[in-house]
Amino acid sequence: MISEKMKEYVTGSSLIRAMFEDSKKLAEIYGAENVYDFSLGNPCFPPPSVFKTTLVEILGLKDQTAVHGYMSNAGHEGVREAIADSLNRRFDTRFHTRNILMTVGAAGGINVALKTLVNPGEEIVTFSPYFGEYDSYAANVSAKLVAAPCGQPDFQPDPEELRKALTPRTKVVIMNSPNNPTGVVYSEETICAIARVLREKQKEFGTVIYLFSDEPYRELVYGDARVPYVTKYYENTIVGYSYSKSLSLAGERIGYLVIPDEAEDAPHIIAAASVANRILGFVNAPSLMQLAIGACVDVETDVSHYQDNRDLLYEGLVKIGYNCVKPEGAFYLFFQSPLADDLAFAEKAKEFRLVIVPGTAFHCPGYIRLAYCTSEETIRAALPQFKKLWDSVRPELIVSKAAGDA
Repeated sequence: MISEKMKEYVTGSSLIRAMFEDSKKLAEIYGAENVYDFSLGNPCFPPPSVFKTTLVEILGLKDQTAVHGYMSNAGHEGVREAIADSLNRRFDTRFHTRNILMTVGAAGGINVALKTLVNPGEEIVTFSPYFGEYDSYAANVSAKLVAAPCGQPDFQPDPEELRKALTPRTKVVIMNSPNNPTGVVYSEETICAIARVLREKQKEFGTVIYLFSDEPYRELVYGDARVPYVTKYYENTIVGYSYSKSLSLAGERIGYLVIPDEAEDAPHIIAAASVANRILGFVNAPSLMQLAIGACVDVETDVSHYQDNRDLLYEGLVKIGYNCVKPEGAFYLFFQSPLADDLAFAEKAKEFRLVIVPGTAFHCPGYIRLAYCTSEETIRAALPQFKKLWDSVRPELIVSKAAGDA
């Protein structure tokens, strides 16, 4: 018999993954080319060519123990130094090798940070809509996850909602910008407001509240959008980063934590995070990926493909009549479900071989998320299907509107 906690996890298993599995079933019936899958944030564009050549060079080194053997739990020192130097050049920060901990992707990083900081029964606050796995990460440390709703229609965090969500038991606040699922980039004004509220509540409660900035989409921004580096705005910030999206390495599970010296009790946090990396079962991030990343820290991400996809999808859906949030970053588009029941709308979409994720998966019912990290051809072929889907629910929309006017 499995544990009671795992029974809960299985029952609440990710809607996103469920939709992805549905996509595979539809592909078996209709052929993969006739199914339009917008469920999973799995980049379809290849990693930069320099990453591949770097891998080959590393695999050709004479000292293969240095390539494939154990290292410090925190990661290869040279790689951590290279990351710290890169961050300092790009964001005018003052990080050292000791401030960087290599992790098994962003998910590994968040779990290490929460294991390090949170006691059972304490609270973690995040802004909704949010990545649904945060629920499981909080449960992993026997903490309570509290959602502070973002304002609509811009989906920027609301400082007043944050203020109401914080209590003396709050230990960590998680923010994610550029955001999954909305594609919104949190503004400098928003981050300053979050920092003010956290300082105010720390003083009121006599506690320390850490801000975890979850940043796997940092490089994926469009136009004039900029992602402020949060450690410069709030001293008790820890940053989690992943190369899954920026370098199309989702399956390689490689990322890092930044634990600044300015954070309260930083030396103990750094030491404890290294131990958490081991006792959670990661032990250390994959050696080969660490070494490859160490040589590619300054490789620039080409966002032109994603921006082209965004523009094509956004303009096409708006023309049909969908009410969309225009993404500033990441590769997700969030739109209002034409039906109040977003789960029913997502199910209806399968009739047109469209695989989409209901906003309920992100604790924001009434919306739909599309992952546009797919091919341009898929988007072009899908738009007529979205039009057919729209037309198929119009009678229900008319009835709903008439009922509302009555």
